[in-house]
Amino acid sequence: MSGKVHIMDHPLVAHKLTILRDKNTSVKDFRELVSEIGMLITYEATRDLPLTTKTVETPICTAEEPTLAGKKIAVVPILRAGLGLVDGVLRMVPSARVGHIGMYRDEETLEPHLYFCKMPKDIAEREVLIVDPMLATGGSASAAITEMKRMGCTNIKLMVLVAVPEGIQRVQTLHPDVDIYAGAVDSHLNERGYIVPGLGDAGDRIFGTK
Repeated sequence: MSGKVHIMDHPLVAHKLTILRDKNTSVKDFRELVSEIGMLITYEATRDLPLTTKTVETPICTAEEPTLAGKKIAVVPILRAGLGLVDGVLRMVPSARVGHIGMYRDEETLEPHLYFCKMPKDIAEREVLIVDPMLATGGSASAAITEMKRMGCTNIKLMVLVAVPEGIQRVQTLHPDVDIYAGAVDSHLNERGYIVPGLGDAGDRIFGTK
């Protein structure tokens, strides 16, 4: 099975991303927009959830209507910036459990290192949605996916706001079975590993730490 790349071709996502990119957008608005775009991408990332039916009494009659087939989901933010997307996912899938995975990037090598991992006990049985605002070098995302597979997870998706071809290629090379959902694909990475045009440091802009 080869993972696909799903780019959001939607006016609302494009519009909200443009406001997100603006360096003058406030922390409050930035945080709200990250959550809103996360909600819209979740809509697309859950398109293939299995359905069953149940009997409901409408005001008119009894009917057999579609309902989710109880597939269990876990949303796993990559700390810390990934936390900004969790609320949007949970608004769409309130029953999802939340795991956390902490990565820090070596400033010299740009390689990721795991420093924190806390998951629901039944994580291997769940469909896992790893969330992070940026897919830049692809190092953190690939390492997070590797860690989830090590725990027995077999159904993993990656959801990001903005990606670049370099990051997509790295994830697809290392994890060809993982689908990627992105709000947009930007041009390239600069010499410091930042996405161009991008939206700056998402963690700093979500939490107001700069």
